[in-house]
Amino acid sequence: MARSLFDKTYIGKMKLKNRIFMSPMGTTGEADGAYCNEGIDYFEERAKGGAGLIITGANVVSTKFEPRPCTELSDFHHVERLNMLIERCHAYGAKVCVQLSPGLGRQQFTDPFTPPYSAGSVPAFWFPNLICKPFSKDDIHYLVEKIGYSASLAVNAGADCVELHAYGGYLLDQFHSVQWNNRTDEYGGSLENRMRFTLECIDAIRKNIPANMPLLVKFTPHQRVEGFRTIDEGIEMAKILEKAGVDALHVDTGCYEEWFQAITTVYSKPGFKLDVQKAIKDVVSVPVLGDGNLKDPEVAKKAIEDGILDYVGLAHQMLADPYWPKKVKAGHPEDIAPCVGCNECLLSGFSGKHYYCAVNPLCYAEKAYALPKPNGLKRKVLVIGGGPGGMMAAITARRRGFDVDLYEKEDKLGGTLWAAGGPDFKADVLKLIDYLKTQCQKLDVNVHLSTPISKDHIPSGYDKVILATGSTPAKPPIPGIETTVLASDYLTHQATVGKKVVVIGAGLAGSEAACDIAGKGGDVTLVEMCPDILYTANHCLNNDQHLRKMIKDRGVKKETNAKVTNITPTSVTFERDGQKITLECDTVLNAVGFKPNNELEDLLEEKYEDVAIIGDAVAPRKILTAVHEAYHAIRIME
Repeated sequence: MARSLFDKTYIGKMKLKNRIFMSPMGTTGEADGAYCNEGIDYFEERAKGGAGLIITGANVVSTKFEPRPCTELSDFHHVERLNMLIERCHAYGAKVCVQLSPGLGRQQFTDPFTPPYSAGSVPAFWFPNLICKPFSKDDIHYLVEKIGYSASLAVNAGADCVELHAYGGYLLDQFHSVQWNNRTDEYGGSLENRMRFTLECIDAIRKNIPANMPLLVKFTPHQRVEGFRTIDEGIEMAKILEKAGVDALHVDTGCYEEWFQAITTVYSKPGFKLDVQKAIKDVVSVPVLGDGNLKDPEVAKKAIEDGILDYVGLAHQMLADPYWPKKVKAGHPEDIAPCVGCNECLLSGFSGKHYYCAVNPLCYAEKAYALPKPNGLKRKVLVIGGGPGGMMAAITARRRGFDVDLYEKEDKLGGTLWAAGGPDFKADVLKLIDYLKTQCQKLDVNVHLSTPISKDHIPSGYDKVILATGSTPAKPPIPGIETTVLASDYLTHQATVGKKVVVIGAGLAGSEAACDIAGKGGDVTLVEMCPDILYTANHCLNNDQHLRKMIKDRGVKKETNAKVTNITPTSVTFERDGQKITLECDTVLNAVGFKPNNELEDLLEEKYEDVAIIGDAVAPRKILTAVHEAYHAIRIME
């Protein structure tokens, strides 16, 4: 019988309304570890959006050995907020799986001073100068008991099922893995011994949940790092877990050493984990859940139809648009706000903030940042600039029922997103242009293309003006800079390059342009005045790792601590440690950065009382700042 995303199915005795689940992600909570109201609203919105199953982020079962990284389920008083979360999700027909974790181990990231505990005496990941303390057998037994107790608390809270957190290089996976587990007792050595802690946790959970409640395990059968676990051992792990009586397996890949193998980046290929997930599906009889850049509805549908996965997971895409399931079911994929793989969500969480989403200002602020409902209040908004900020401002104003005129000097909307999405490995950014353009059309935004606004042409009669004119490429005072090709012109296919290219500036734009050229057979050298490439790029570790790997794999050469002193059409001269070095080339690409395009600011403020300057017109920054500043500029209008 043909399978589809919207089949009604069972995991054990738990009935699910579709095959779509929200994958577990870290969640911030109250100071005592309980879920906060914002977190409850956040999960409720994803249930409202149509997911059949919601898996919470890891709930740690104890803080005895490490500081709390996210939410906690170790105390009777944690039940109340978790129950509120579950009941609100149930109202929309979603089932809730509570994920339980004995800890992060060597991945502990909140305390740089205290050596964390782990399976063995290995370096901490984030603080390599700290050597981990191996857990004693008594410590392990304590955590096993706490896992069981926390499972009983999940039952009290009304959970539909429980998932054991045993993947991704976190604590249980550290025990599974020979590179981190150098123990000589019964918890080290053979695969069976290395999995003993996990199997004891499974047994403890079973003893503390009803017989008909499903138990899932998320594990990593292939770490995809050279010298680490391969699929052969992963298959044996899957057989051991199935024999232990788990009801479903949630299959992951990767670990922090190559974090992008676990958590999708803008550079990830669609369905990049499906080969590993299929290898496990082929050897077990229990249902297999999987995620990994499955946000394209056609990719998700095919994974189900082909029998590779029984359940498709969406993680960051659920932050970008909680209504993915409903929009796919209704046949309106063009209305899905696309995740662009920027990992601003992850970066914010690891910086101690709540989880922001670049394209969804309402993420984790579903009620606090909700737009006032249209009340017949008539307002006219002028938006200058049709990049992501300008389009978001126009869309938000129309959603409030305001009249909008959007002026864009070019013949198309999109702004610098066209350059950001120029490389073929960043097509997700172009999807954001399509989405924003589509919403502008559907909401009847009055768009004026090829219509620049200047000091001689500033329209009158508006209640608010949004200056979203973005930024322009910087041209530093280097002799010969005028002979260079702008990276933005290359990335938007307005300029071509020769076979041998020198790229000045190894930030994001320069590094991505270099990869694009090298991927087409070019001989490319990055020249950067900072001590390293991507030195000033404020992006998440997994994006950084992924781009650096692409630079290495494509053979891009690097010259750092290099101050460019002269440029000709066929050479770049730079100075380092008092020496002058000249590189011969066919083309010099200028990727030294951008400067704000805000010359209209003073004129607008003379003419209008309410002017908001947003995005790169303030300073060259990110998609997130443009989108959020645009949304809030309209949200707070009275």
